[in-house]
Amino acid sequence: MSIISHRKLLLTIAAFVMLGSAFIIMVFGLRLGIDFTGGSLTEVAYIENVPSQTQVEEVVRQTIGDTDGFSVRGSSDEAGRSAYLIRTRDLDELERVALSSAVLSLSQDGEVTRFTSIGPVIGQELKDKAGYAVAGVVLVIVFYVAFAFAGIGTPVSSWVYGFITILVLVHDVLVPTALMSLLGYFAGVEVDVLFVMALLAVLGYSVNDTIVIFDRVRENLQQNRTEHKTVVQKPGFNDTEEVTYTLTAPYDKIVGTAVSGTLVRSINTSVTTFLALIALYFVGGEVTNIFALILLAGVLAGTYSSLCIASPLVVAYEEWSRKKAKTADIKADSSK
Repeated sequence: MSIISHRKLLLTIAAFVMLGSAFIIMVFGLRLGIDFTGGSLTEVAYIENVPSQTQVEEVVRQTIGDTDGFSVRGSSDEAGRSAYLIRTRDLDELERVALSSAVLSLSQDGEVTRFTSIGPVIGQELKDKAGYAVAGVVLVIVFYVAFAFAGIGTPVSSWVYGFITILVLVHDVLVPTALMSLLGYFAGVEVDVLFVMALLAVLGYSVNDTIVIFDRVRENLQQNRTEHKTVVQKPGFNDTEEVTYTLTAPYDKIVGTAVSGTLVRSINTSVTTFLALIALYFVGGEVTNIFALILLAGVLAGTYSSLCIASPLVVAYEEWSRKKAKTADIKADSSK
């Protein structure tokens, strides 16, 4: 019940987090990788006599031209050797050979361990499909929640639960996206397909936690309401039976009980997931580090939103709609 009773504070914190995350994304933007912009990725590894990043950047600049945008980032290959990831525009075969020869000339034990090239058309297609994937997930969630909660009706319709779930997911996506924006600006980390996969995983994780809590709310509503049946007669039609419900307990208490009943489950799930992601971050390779970090931010945001945003928000909406209906009744009575 304490979470619901402190809903104004919790929702205020959520609003600041969402606005702050949106501000970070607008100011710093996202550094798109070649998966979305098109281009070439060359990985070169060294055993000993590892050249400096400045030396590699100078060689790349001289090879592909000073006016072409590129980036060089320190990394490590699958064997644990020191390596550099060189992202450039899309290179043809002659340019690829020239670049490989140039970076290998910096050390006698250098080796080009990977080369990937993605055209701008494919990059745009991946960007479009990523947007469609996220939009599709959001639509499916709205309709699923509306269908699953159909028939509740009192005092909040099933569609409200669906749209609140989506609003919560906006919070859960903004937080890891803002982290990615900061990593891109300060560390040169680029958005790739793994980032989109991480966001989709965050959406699935968060919506599962939120729906578990809402489902407990539905169970509590069914246990704390009185059913009233009324026969409605319509000229020219068969008599129909309308069913209305009256709650036997305050709505905020019902929701608070649901949150308390799922609190331990939600925390345990988050802690175990968090520990697994920490292990993936430290034990996994260079490729999965950013993926694990984004998931960590998403799990933290999803845990907070499920417990401290979704349920307080649905209670706040019920309180607002009740006051609105009361005001309308008062105006109707005064006009008679």
